[in-house]
Amino acid sequence: MEDYSNLLCGWSWEENKVFELALAVVNEEHPDRWEAVAAMVGSRTAEEVKKHYEILLHDLKLIESGSMDYRFEAVLCLAVGCTHKACSWNDEDQKSLVNLEIK
Repeated sequence: MEDYSNLLCGWSWEENKVFELALAVVNEEHPDRWEAVAAMVGSRTAEEVKKHYEILLHDLKLIESGSMDYRFEAVLCLAVGCTHKACSWNDEDQKSLVNLEIK
């Protein structure tokens, strides 16, 4: 897990959704599985989608074992300098959340 910026912030929400759908429709036994998934995602190579899958499996194992440290991941995402809107959190965002009325 050496490239944490891509691990946590490098894939958009849309890419992840297409990736999930591609995994659901491309058979695990397909000889060119990662090429097929990459073709469906469109913006990633076969190597990138395979690595993303391996990371997903690793995360699932951590979650199932109760070993996932969510605080670490949030700090790590901010620490790598992610520029994606979903990963950046500022004082204005915090104030908006604090002032949010829940009904």
